[in-house]
Amino acid sequence: MSEPPPLEAAILRLTAECGPDKSVSPTDVARAFDPDAGDAWRRHLTAIRKAAMRLAAAGRIDVLRKGKPVPPQDVRGVIRLRIRTEGA
Repeated sequence: MSEPPPLEAAILRLTAECGPDKSVSPTDVARAFDPDAGDAWRRHLTAIRKAAMRLAAAGRIDVLRKGKPVPPQDVRGVIRLRIRTEGA
């Protein structure tokens, strides 16, 4: 299996570090992905959301809306990301 693209790898790393009981925001991922960007981390948010949707569609993470998993195609507004547990 090949290495995931950098943004997807950052999402997987941060969500795995939090564990299945906690979640991270796309903002957390952007800041961790580009820590030297200052306020320019915002430029990564659209790409991070798209990477998160790919990971969710592949069954690697859950995308949460108001604390509940939502299908990637139904995602709107503020989201959080959580590593998917085995068998979920």
